[in-house]
Amino acid sequence: QVQLVESGGGSVQAGGSLNLSCTASGSTSSTYCMGWFRQAPGKEREGVASIVGGGTISYADSVKGRFTISQDSAKNTLYLRMNSLKPEDTATYYCAAESTFPKCIRMQTTVIVGASASASDFMYWGQGTPVTVSS
Repeated sequence: QVQLVESGGGSVQAGGSLNLSCTASGSTSSTYCMGWFRQAPGKEREGVASIVGGGTISYADSVKGRFTISQDSAKNTLYLRMNSLKPEDTATYYCAAESTFPKCIRMQTTVIVGASASASDFMYWGQGTPVTVSS
């Protein structure tokens, strides 16, 4: 089992920045990919960014050039640096992890094509951290 805990959410004005963190505990050596997803009120959960195999990084078109995903394996922590925030970035941000290659490819594809994701799509999820961007 892997437990994921997000932190770093908050309220900022448009154009501002936030740093999200996701700390993993438990059987972290079993995870092969991690990613960030977000869900705005009344909308489906969508992929934001992912790291597969510790090296292959993907972003949704809506955040390319503004968000940066990174990982510190020694600290078992996943990060999301969010710059130039827009009101449409307002959502609850979730961290997810998977341990199998096929599921990790699915996570990567979900992010790249901007597909929606449900809680059952991937094995491990955090509780989410809210981000509010005001205009």
